[in-house]
Amino acid sequence: MDTRTPQQKDIRDLSYDELVQYLEKAGERPFRATQIFEWVYKKGVWSFDQMRGLPAPLRKRLSEDFGLGPLAIAQKQVAKDGTTKFLFDLRDHEKIETVLIPTATRTTVCISSQAGCKFGCKFCASGIGGWKRNLTTAEILAQILHVKEEAESHKKPLSHIVCMGTGESFDNYDNLLKALRIVNDERGINIGARRMTVSTVGLIPKIMRFAKEDFQIELAISLHGYNDASRSKLMPVNKKYSFTELMNACREYIKMTRRQITFEYILIKDATCSEEAARELAKNLKGLICKLNLIPYNPVREFPHKPPAHEEMLSFQKRLKTLGVHATLRAPRGRDIAAACGQLRHMQKSH
Repeated sequence: MDTRTPQQKDIRDLSYDELVQYLEKAGERPFRATQIFEWVYKKGVWSFDQMRGLPAPLRKRLSEDFGLGPLAIAQKQVAKDGTTKFLFDLRDHEKIETVLIPTATRTTVCISSQAGCKFGCKFCASGIGGWKRNLTTAEILAQILHVKEEAESHKKPLSHIVCMGTGESFDNYDNLLKALRIVNDERGINIGARRMTVSTVGLIPKIMRFAKEDFQIELAISLHGYNDASRSKLMPVNKKYSFTELMNACREYIKMTRRQITFEYILIKDATCSEEAARELAKNLKGLICKLNLIPYNPVREFPHKPPAHEEMLSFQKRLKTLGVHATLRAPRGRDIAAACGQLRHMQKSH
């Protein structure tokens, strides 16, 4: 639980270089920063008192200047398939969700970047109730550290990070990228950049900024439409950054980075998996270095949509293949615990 005073900053808000600067001002040698990073990010301690390799006066000073507590767990649910969902209660009592997704080949954490969401996609529970605030770098890292601890308790070390939880990743660009750099740092959690994926609804200026980063994180685009008209029905952001403009930005991103993009595409009965949808998708993705993930719609009470029958989803996938598009049909995870984005948070707020 976060027990900081109003004057205290969370030490996880500091980059390695910022921590070195703090220690030098405190009269400490820079190697102490490496020790502190190891205690926080590799050993996963939640208290400065646990940092036994540090001198007692330094531990005391750190505890006076900074916080390092865990997030309060409001709820934890474990699905039959091993998917584990955490609902965290922040110090201002906003709630965020984080999901541990274990498979035979990897262990992934899906993290949130904001409390609530501004973008109001017409199939996602995250935007119901609107946007509350950005998460701090420390709150983003604390999610990962909690799930890392959970995964290691089952002898399944954390291997991948996806920023696909509550909120729009690029709407909290600076705090999120700072957190992911600490995750990537070999002195920090030390997960490779290519094992991290950031998802966006398509904020074009941020996509172009991301293309210029010296950081090879994977980019995922929440496409969820096959042209401007279909995307506008589901995603209000399409009125600001149109489907056509987004696809042009994606082409430029690939040209600049030489990296592939993952497109996320939701399957909704009578809306997104028609013959027209397949043809338009194939036409718009032609020539792009990309992969396409087909995501079965996870029902949300406030929206009228339904998922297609499984046979219809397989048929759509097969039709795309005949049109030259290799698409992966995502297997649903954690359906018995409302593991889709924003569902658990929204359910608790509704009661």
